[in-house]
Amino acid sequence: MTADAGCGKSTLIRKFASSLPKEKYIFLYLSDSKLTPRWFYKGMLDQLGLEARFYRGDAKRQLQKEIEIIRGVHGQRVVCVLDEAHLLEKETIEEFRFLLNYRFDSVSPMALILVGQTELWEDKLRLKRYDAVRQRIDINCVLPHLDRTETERYIKSHLKYAGVGERELFSRRAMDEIFRISSGIPRLVNRICEKALMYGYQQGLRIIDDQDVLYVSDHEMLNGGEQL
Repeated sequence: MTADAGCGKSTLIRKFASSLPKEKYIFLYLSDSKLTPRWFYKGMLDQLGLEARFYRGDAKRQLQKEIEIIRGVHGQRVVCVLDEAHLLEKETIEEFRFLLNYRFDSVSPMALILVGQTELWEDKLRLKRYDAVRQRIDINCVLPHLDRTETERYIKSHLKYAGVGERELFSRRAMDEIFRISSGIPRLVNRICEKALMYGYQQGLRIIDDQDVLYVSDHEMLNGGEQL
C-alpha cells in the first residue's frame, strides 16, 4: 500500500487491524527505517512472545516454525504490517521472498503488507533487481488524494462528528481554497481547517470565507500549507 505523505496510510492500518477477528488472525506491526533482516525476525518473534535466536538464519527458521504452528495447530493466520517500507534497504526487501516462499505451498504461510510512501513502488519495487519480490505481490493498493467533492464531504463529516450539526462554518469558496491549497491531502485539510477555525474564533467570524483560508495559509502555515 502506497500513498503520498498525509493521505491516511496510518488511519487505514488502524482500521484494518481493528477489523480482523482476533480468533482468526494474529496482527503484527513493525515500523523501523533501519530494519535489517535480523531485526525484522526479532521484532516479529518478540510480538509473538518468543525470544529470537541470535543468528539470522536460526531466527528465520524459528519464525517459520512458529507460523506453521499458529496456522496448523491454532488455525490462525499471521498478518504483519511493515510500515515506512519505502525506507528499507535492498537486503531487507530481498529477504521477504525467502520468508514468504520457503516451501512448495501455493499459499503463503503469512500475509505481509508493505506500507510506505509513493517511492516504495515507483522508485524501488519497479526496479529490475526486485522482480522476484514484485512478482509475489498479490495486491497493489494506492491511496489517492481526495477530489474537490470528497474534500468537502471529508470536512463536513469531521464537523458533524464534532457536534456542529448542519451549521455552515466554511463557505463554498472557502472549501475551494482549502482543496486548492491542500491538493486533497487529508492531513493538510485537517491542518488548514484547524488553523482557519481558530482564526475565525479569534476574529469573531460567523462563517469562514476563502480570504480567511488564504490569510491563514499565508501567515500561519509553512510554505503555503505544509504542516508545522
